[in-house]
Amino acid sequence: MERRNHGDIRFGKGRRSGAENAGRYIDGSGEQELTIEGKNAVWEALESGREIDKILFASGSHKTVGHIIAKAREKGITAQECDRRKLDRLSLTSAHQGIIALCAASEYSSVEDILELARSRNEKPLIIICDGITDPHNLGAIIRSAEIAGAHGVIIPKRRSAGLNAACAKAAAGALEYLPVAKCQNTASAVRGLKEKGVFVVAADMGGRTMYDCDMTLPLAIVIGAEGEGVSRQVRELCDFTVSVPQKGRIESLNASNASAVLLYEAFRQRDNR
Repeated sequence: MERRNHGDIRFGKGRRSGAENAGRYIDGSGEQELTIEGKNAVWEALESGREIDKILFASGSHKTVGHIIAKAREKGITAQECDRRKLDRLSLTSAHQGIIALCAASEYSSVEDILELARSRNEKPLIIICDGITDPHNLGAIIRSAEIAGAHGVIIPKRRSAGLNAACAKAAAGALEYLPVAKCQNTASAVRGLKEKGVFVVAADMGGRTMYDCDMTLPLAIVIGAEGEGVSRQVRELCDFTVSVPQKGRIESLNASNASAVLLYEAFRQRDNR
């Protein structure tokens, strides 16, 4: 299966003094993250098509790195302004020149890759769409469950989402080697695009029909919302219906990764019994 650089949803390192201007910093969760630092290094990474999750640039540095920011945004990569002190903390070279790129731990696929995987298995698509999952450990756990349960891929939006960083890869426990993860413009566009392809899209939320009352053997995409917020109103209204996990206890709900695992295994059960 061919991997593609991420962009709009489709249905269809530089050098410094002879050494790579790159390194690894330890983030707030204790995980290592690959960084590329400095104007030339980041520009060359963009030019080469390197998988980049996000670019951070110092406040007030537009005059010197504006062309890099424009190039990144043209490629659909988030470029975020931040305090220079944050870059100083992340930098291992002490020569970041006001810009650092955070690199993905794995290449992104396209939505077409996900649908092609389902076709190659002669199966109806089973997809997870993450709507605002910002914790990389949660995202990794969702990817792990999706791969084990036989899903064909996971879709995340460019913004308001964790990326395929080191923490996500560790939580996914190897699943990124086998399961395509696509990055789309936004969750709403992903839902519309899948529905145009004949995939039923359901929102995982309280108050919907229980998973036992849903036909999960259909070509299906399940939208999992952010912790505490759930699926956004706009996305929920675009979905074909809402599905919920039956509850007996007193606390409000499962967390996002657990809810996705339960729903995926109900889909697995129904499909296996057909």
